[in-house]
Amino acid sequence: MKKWRQNLSLLITLFTLSQFSFGQNSSIKGVVSDGKLAVEFVDVILKTTTDSVKVAAYSVTDAAGNFVLDNIISGEYQLQFKLIGFKTYTQKIKLAGSPITIGTITLQSDTNLLNAVVVNSQKKQIRKTDEGFVFNAVSNISQSGGTATDMLKSIPTVAVDADGGITLRGKSPMILINGKNSAITNMDQIVASSIESIEVISNPTAKYDANAESGIINIKLKKNNQSGINGAVVFGSGFGAKGRLNSSVLLNQKTDKWNFGLGYDNRFAGRTKKIKGERTNNFIDDEHFINQNRNDERTEGLQNLKLNIDFSPNERNSFSFEALGNIESQDNDETLHTLVNTITNQFFSDNIRHSLELERSKVGELAFSYDRKFADDRKSLNASITSSFNKHKENTDIDTYNYDQYNAQIGDATLQRTHNYEHENISNAIVNYAIPVAEKSIIETGYKGTFRFFNSDFQSADKTNDKYVINPLASNGFEYNEQINAVYGMLNSFTGEKENPKWKYNLGLRAEQVSNNGKTQNNSDNFSNHYLKIFPSGSLQLNLASDEFVKMGYSKRINRPDLDDLNPFIDITDALNPHGGNPYLKPEIIHIAEMSYNKEWSAYSFSANAFYRNATDAIRQYAELQDNGVIFLQPRNIGSTVTYGLETIFSLKPVGFYDANISITAFQQHVDASNLVQNTVNNAFSWYGKIINNFVPWKGGKLQVIGNYNSELATAQGKRIPIYNVDMGFQQKLGKGNARLGLVVTDMFNTLESGYKNNTLLFSNNRTSKSDTRALMLTFAYTFKSDFKEKLLENQFSTE
Repeated sequence: MKKWRQNLSLLITLFTLSQFSFGQNSSIKGVVSDGKLAVEFVDVILKTTTDSVKVAAYSVTDAAGNFVLDNIISGEYQLQFKLIGFKTYTQKIKLAGSPITIGTITLQSDTNLLNAVVVNSQKKQIRKTDEGFVFNAVSNISQSGGTATDMLKSIPTVAVDADGGITLRGKSPMILINGKNSAITNMDQIVASSIESIEVISNPTAKYDANAESGIINIKLKKNNQSGINGAVVFGSGFGAKGRLNSSVLLNQKTDKWNFGLGYDNRFAGRTKKIKGERTNNFIDDEHFINQNRNDERTEGLQNLKLNIDFSPNERNSFSFEALGNIESQDNDETLHTLVNTITNQFFSDNIRHSLELERSKVGELAFSYDRKFADDRKSLNASITSSFNKHKENTDIDTYNYDQYNAQIGDATLQRTHNYEHENISNAIVNYAIPVAEKSIIETGYKGTFRFFNSDFQSADKTNDKYVINPLASNGFEYNEQINAVYGMLNSFTGEKENPKWKYNLGLRAEQVSNNGKTQNNSDNFSNHYLKIFPSGSLQLNLASDEFVKMGYSKRINRPDLDDLNPFIDITDALNPHGGNPYLKPEIIHIAEMSYNKEWSAYSFSANAFYRNATDAIRQYAELQDNGVIFLQPRNIGSTVTYGLETIFSLKPVGFYDANISITAFQQHVDASNLVQNTVNNAFSWYGKIINNFVPWKGGKLQVIGNYNSELATAQGKRIPIYNVDMGFQQKLGKGNARLGLVVTDMFNTLESGYKNNTLLFSNNRTSKSDTRALMLTFAYTFKSDFKEKLLENQFSTE
């Protein structure tokens, strides 16, 4: 320990001296041109002749092509100049303690490199990372005009049901927006045209929140960084059962130090949904057979406004500000017909319940961030402060009519009104710092504070004598506060871009202090939780070759109940199937072990990930039959769940006009809910697969066909039914490539539906839900004043 403190003191001393001593150091100045004009944004990299990997100094040319490298120790170096579209230029430099000027460096254009970038970016629809993969979202043309939920249906290894439920390996993942926690929890609040990429982190390190049992999905919104003025507009229109409309506008201006971006997008759609339910209450004679048919007519509106401002006073420091505004509206006209028969199949009751639900949501997000670069690229510092605000209002008018067995109305209609007003704020403070501790090792450390405030007011009123009277038994208020303070430390191996060491490793430890409390207005459900938990993680990678490796890892994680799980309000829209939250839920603790294999060829790539997950106090939705024949649905700690399986991704490009990506996830699940009902153990094998086919039928044309299949999935009391669908998209360049015309057909064969089948000792029920998922959309996109049309329209990956 004493020796370690001495080394740390030495590092701090050397760092201080390097920042403030200038006596024996030199500088290098110069100009970069293409032979006619100055070239901006050229990477100027200085490396020693004895170590071609370590960067001694770094700079970027300004608008006049000028660059300066300061504080360079005397010695022999190699000076490199790199920019996409130009051949890399290298020059030897010898410094002897005095500043030098090398004059003008002329770069030569490289047409082959430009073509290679375009071809390679089109090929890399999926880019592998150490923690998972990044999906080039907008290159997926089959979801134009949809939402983030629709886009996620096309992401390998991600499963989305017909109701928008998102899972990874059979569990809900943590979803981040631009790498941060957000008050936007409904993925239908994000328009697909505003998404640049989607990152799937299947094996998070200690740097990430421990509250990510099955992994993390990070949705990155569009942000252009090309110099000059750039812009794009997109218009779309189509129909399913009803009409749909969307549009998007992107504007950007970048100078040598400033970058301004403004984006607006919207989406308006009409939707229908039909739900059918059948239930048998085994030990209730009167309300024995229950048949329900529900019809929804929904109108949706969504608008987003995004602003980003970036400022880089020099090549080492950058500041950014982002603001996002979101307005959403949903009007749902719902009719539910319920017929109840006795055990002898005789008439018992019949009613039609109609509700008009009006929802309005407003979300605002602000983010400030700072990034610092250093001459040593192993060292980094970044910090950010974000805050997200959400106001949600929901007002519902309900009328219920009762009928006899001859379909004659009984009495007057029962009239009710409900409202639910919610206010939420989520703020994050994040600092990450990385510093080398040896030639091949880096320590990363950081802090993250998450602060959440939530309150809601739920009120239910019954109409009596022409007046609505508040029902105190069905009305309540709920307040929830949570604070999470987390620190982490990691020891990572470090390698340069061209290095391929035999072994790579990551060792991490994360500590999270959680304090939360919630209370209801009538004080019937109050709770408080305070705990500190430690989460170790680690991985070891063996590189068999430059394009082949095996990796194994372990991590401990937690699944904390979210607000929907904790909020005790009971939704009574369906009187026979109410649902609500459970404020007494405990977090589930998960131990995860993984082993992966990755191999790449020139035209193919393959990765496989075997995983094992053991969760205690697992949180699952649980249905309980009440004495009056009502089934109450509520999240419960069901005991334990063990899941093990294999996840594979296979990419291929056998010919120039066709490439594909095939992903399959298969797992065995063992659900033990015997703590709630004796001898309740459910075992089931589940799998889901996805194939993305991309065709180039002719110059400027693209055709994409995506097929999905999700098998049945085990639950605590039964199983979820299989889900499958096929989507198609076509896009054609127009003119010189500035414009695109697209055609999208979602759920071509109208097969996408969701549902479940439960079979317990007390009851059995089947439920299916079918929305108007088959739709046709026509889109038009146009860019102007952009030298990188491919990037702006399709956000394809490049080497920059």
